[in-house]
Amino acid sequence: MIKFLDLKSVNQRYENDLKNAFSNFLENGQYILGSQVLEFEQAFANYCGTRYCLGVSNGLDAITLIFEAYKTLGLMHEGDEVIVPANTYIASVLAISNAGLKPVLVAPDSGTFNIDVSKIEAKISSKTKAILGVHLYGKLYDVKGLEQLAAHHNLVLIEDAAQAHGAVFKDRRKAGNLSEIAAFSFYPTKNLGAFGDAGAITTNDKKLYDTIAKLRDYGRNSSYENKFKGFNCRLDELQAAFLNVKLKHLDSENQKQKELAKIYLEHINSEKIILPKIDGLAQHVFHQFVIKCEARDQLKSYLYENGVETSIHYPVPIHKQVAYSEFSDLKLPISEKLSQTILSLPLNSSLTKNDIMQIISLINSF
Repeated sequence: MIKFLDLKSVNQRYENDLKNAFSNFLENGQYILGSQVLEFEQAFANYCGTRYCLGVSNGLDAITLIFEAYKTLGLMHEGDEVIVPANTYIASVLAISNAGLKPVLVAPDSGTFNIDVSKIEAKISSKTKAILGVHLYGKLYDVKGLEQLAAHHNLVLIEDAAQAHGAVFKDRRKAGNLSEIAAFSFYPTKNLGAFGDAGAITTNDKKLYDTIAKLRDYGRNSSYENKFKGFNCRLDELQAAFLNVKLKHLDSENQKQKELAKIYLEHINSEKIILPKIDGLAQHVFHQFVIKCEARDQLKSYLYENGVETSIHYPVPIHKQVAYSEFSDLKLPISEKLSQTILSLPLNSSLTKNDIMQIISLINSF
């Protein structure tokens, strides 16, 4: 069986370094916001090309803290609206509503899977304050399009970069440095994955940095003096130690996935399959390799019966989720169609070219 994702195999090559990191963690005796977190924050800021990075508890908390910081600074208020793609993972939308703001769902482009910039303007109102752009599946959103639209309407542009660690725009800026502030997840399945929940925020804005540094740690200035009504959303010291090991290998991991993705792109040859639209391998780190097929469920079963696991990201659109029943009357046909036709193929650094060719052979004979 070719597993969809074998995390044990992915991480095994770093076993010795990870064990050393754990031993150093035990020896050091710092467990909360210690030297490993500081080291990771500096290294990841340097990697993304930003002035600041803050390690936080997970990707959802990262986005939520960003909105809470804008509210704390008086730049957003309860009930303000935030544009967000309708086909993103639910965490993007939860962060908006959990912060007391209103998500406004906008349809994606059916080829790139990212938000359709041409459909945003019609959704902007006097209450719109921000756009949360999502680099879905590891592909950068339309960077220039969103930058220009946000500037024209005086909106804050925020990145959900949870799936795009290391993706590079044409002017060489990386994900995490393509907006005013960005959120990352290091959930174990991500290109840069921890061994539990973890996340980060990157920005060049000192006010946002200073505010979030307090908000993630109970809102306090010192041990028992609190400036804000904050949260407990700190990056765990042990996860930071592991991330410090894996960050050194992120570019090589991404490169391996790009090479395997290129094989899919060049050799899948079936009228039943629509390949993802790629604007350049640098701008896509292939957190997922997502194809479309009208007979998606049959293809999924066929591949499994022939020894290949696949997944669906995501089978239920936001406006069809029970949790967001207030959106149930929305008509979002592109999002609905994608949820019925998309299929994620195995793609990670533990796979070989032969594995990929075996999958391709099955797909082409379906």
